[in-house]
Amino acid sequence: MKDLLLITPPFTQLNTPYPATAYLKGFLNTKNISSFQMDLGIEVILEIFSKKGLEKIFQVSSSRFQVDENCQRIYALNQDYIQTIDAVITFLQGKNPTLARQICSGNFLPEASRFEQLDDMEYAFGTMGMQDKAKHLATLYLEDLSDYIVACVDENFGFSRYAERLGRSANSFDELYYQLNQKPTYIDEITLSVLNQKLTDIQPKLVCFSVPFPGNLYSAFRCAQFIKTNFPTIKTAMGGGFPNTELRDLKDKRVFEFFDFITLDDGELPIELLYGTVCQTELVEVLFKRTFLLEHNEVVYKNNSIQHDYKHSEVGTPDYSDLQLDNYISVIEIANPMHSLWSDGRWNKLTMAHGCYWGKCTFCDISLDYIKLYEPIAAKLLVDRMEELIAQTDENGFHFVDEAAPPALMREVALEILRRKITVSWWTNIRFEKSFTADLCQLLKASGCIAVSGGLEVASDRLLELIKKGVTIEQVAQVTRNLIESGIMVHAYLMYGYPTQTIQETVDSLEMVRQLFELGILQSGFWHQFAMTAHSPVGMFPEEFGVIPQQNDITFANNDIQFTDKTGINHDKFSFGLKKSLFNFMHGICFDYELQEWFDFKIPKTKVAPDYIISCLEKEESFNTKPSAKIVWIGAKPMNELFTKSKKGKSWEMVKLMFHSKTETVEISLEKEKGIWFAEMLEKISISGDKIVTFSKIKSDFELHFEDFELFWYSKQINTLRSIGLLTL
Repeated sequence: MKDLLLITPPFTQLNTPYPATAYLKGFLNTKNISSFQMDLGIEVILEIFSKKGLEKIFQVSSSRFQVDENCQRIYALNQDYIQTIDAVITFLQGKNPTLARQICSGNFLPEASRFEQLDDMEYAFGTMGMQDKAKHLATLYLEDLSDYIVACVDENFGFSRYAERLGRSANSFDELYYQLNQKPTYIDEITLSVLNQKLTDIQPKLVCFSVPFPGNLYSAFRCAQFIKTNFPTIKTAMGGGFPNTELRDLKDKRVFEFFDFITLDDGELPIELLYGTVCQTELVEVLFKRTFLLEHNEVVYKNNSIQHDYKHSEVGTPDYSDLQLDNYISVIEIANPMHSLWSDGRWNKLTMAHGCYWGKCTFCDISLDYIKLYEPIAAKLLVDRMEELIAQTDENGFHFVDEAAPPALMREVALEILRRKITVSWWTNIRFEKSFTADLCQLLKASGCIAVSGGLEVASDRLLELIKKGVTIEQVAQVTRNLIESGIMVHAYLMYGYPTQTIQETVDSLEMVRQLFELGILQSGFWHQFAMTAHSPVGMFPEEFGVIPQQNDITFANNDIQFTDKTGINHDKFSFGLKKSLFNFMHGICFDYELQEWFDFKIPKTKVAPDYIISCLEKEESFNTKPSAKIVWIGAKPMNELFTKSKKGKSWEMVKLMFHSKTETVEISLEKEKGIWFAEMLEKISISGDKIVTFSKIKSDFELHFEDFELFWYSKQINTLRSIGLLTL
C-alpha cells in the first residue's frame, strides 16, 4: 500500500524506462512520501507478445485476417509465431544469447513482409556480429506481428506510441472525447487489466500519469477513465512533456471528467503539494503550483504557492526500483549506429543541467521553463548519482538527456569519472561549438563517452544565423572531426523547410552533408522537416520569419501550428530524396552521385565548392594557449631510463621516458634535467591528483629552471604525448 502511484502510460520505449517517474520517485524519497512506479507500456507489450497473448490475438482476429495477403500469410503461420514468441522475447531481454545462432541460421523465425528488406544484411551487419544481426531479425519478426495487429486487431497500435494522431495538434478535445466514449479496444482491455491488478495491490490515494508524448495521451485518458469508474475515491493527475508543451491554454472542462489535476513544468513541487491536498487531512491551507483543476464547474489555473521550485541539486537521485528492469527488450530497427543506442541496451537516464545553457534557437521552445531555466549541478554530485544508480540497477550505461550538455560541465564530469576509476559508457546531446577541442574530446572518450548527437539543422551559414544556432559550418566540421578522431560516434539532427529557406539552400545543405559523410566526420544523421511550435520565437513572432500561421480556436492542445511560408515553396517534395541520399551516405556509398539523381524533379546545381569541408579542416591550429587553461595528464606513469649521448667528442646525460598506453608504446628522450622536471610535472598534473595546474603555473615553474618554455612545450617530443593523454582543457 502506497500513497502515490506513478505511471508511464503505453507506449514509449521497449529497451529502457522513460525516466520521468524515476526522477519523481527519487524526489519523493527525499520527502518520505511513499510511492510506487510502473511502466504500463512494457507490461502491456509483454502481455501481448507472449504465447498466451498471441493465442488471443489470433483468436480475436480470426475473422479479419483476410484484409491483405501479408496478414493471410501471418495468420497461416500463427502456430509458428506462438511457438517461437517466448524464446524470441527472452533473447531480446538478454537472457538467452545462444538463440542468436538459431535465429541467424534461417528457418527458425516465420517471415512476412518486413523481411523483404533483407537484401543488404551482410552489407549492413557484416561488421556488427551475430548478436546484432539476430536482434535485427527478431525486430523484423516483431514488426511483422505489429503490422498484423494494426491491420486486424487495433489500428492505433505502435511499439512506441498508441493512438498518436489523437494527441497531435488536437486544438479541440472533441475527437479524443468521442474515442474515449467508444468501447475500449483490445489493447485497452489488456492495459486496463494490468492497471486494475496494480491498483488493487498498491491501493494508492493519488495516481500520477507522466505523459511525455502525444502517443501516450489516449492511454492516459483511458486509464484515468477506468479509475474514475472503478476506483472513484482515487484522485488522478497528469503531468509531463505533453501537458507542459501542449496544454498551457487548456479550457475544456470535459478533461476533468478524467483528471482531477493537470500540472505544468517541473513536477516535484506540484506533486508534493497535491500529496498534501489529497493525502494529509490535517492540511490547513490548500496550495497549488502550476496546476489546472475544476472549480465551480470552471477550469481554473492555480499557482498560489509562494514556495520556490526545488533546485536541480535538491531533487535526489532517480530511483528505478519497482520497474521491471530485467524485462525490457532491446531491438535494432534499422542499420543506423546512433538509432541503435535509442532502441538497444538499458540506459540509466540522468540530467547534467536543467534547461539549456544556450537557449536562443528560434525553432525551440525557449520561452518554456524546461528550456529557459538553466541550472547545472556540481560534477561530484552528478557522479555520486551515477554510482548510486550503478549500485541500484547493476547497469553502467548512462544517457544524459539534456537539451544540450554544457561542455564545461562535461569536462568536470569526465575528470571526476577518471579520478574515481569507475567504468561507464555514456552519451548525450550537444551543440557543435568550438569548446569541443581535440583535447576535450579525447578526455570525454577516456571517461566513457561513446556517442553524441547534435543539431547541425540546416547546413547553411545564413540560416544558422537566422536560427541563432551560434555555430558555423566550418565550426561544425572541425568539432565533428575532433569527436570522430577521438573515437566518439557523431549523429547530426538535420532540418529542411525552415522559414525563408530556398531550394538552392536545401540543395547546398545536402551537398554539405554529403561532404561531411564522405570525409568520415559524420557517422549518422536524420532529416526532420521544420515544425512550427507555439512556444518558439518563430511561433510567437511569425511575421518576423516570413510565415503566416493558421489560426485555430484553442480549447485543448496547442503546440504544432500549421503555417504557410511566404516563399511558397513546397518543402514536402524534398523529403524522400533527402532521406534516401542520407541512408546511402551513412553506408559509405553513392558519394559520386550527382545530387539531381536523388530527386525526381529538377533541382539547381549546388553552389558549394567540392572541397569546401576539406578547406574548413585545413585551418592551421593556433599554438596560443590560454594562461588559465588546465593541463591534465590522463596517461600512465612513464618508465625512466638514463643514457649518455655523444656528439663531436662531447657527452651529456639524457633521460628516455617510455609511455605505455592501451594501444601503443611511445618513447621520448629529453636532456636529463628537463626530463626529470617533466616526469615530476606529470605527477603533479596527473588525473589522480586533486590539484588544478594551469598552463601559466607550468610555464612559471619551467622558467625557474630553464629557458625557452614555448620551444620546449610545443616541441615534437612533447606533442607526441598529446595523443596519449597530455591534455590542455
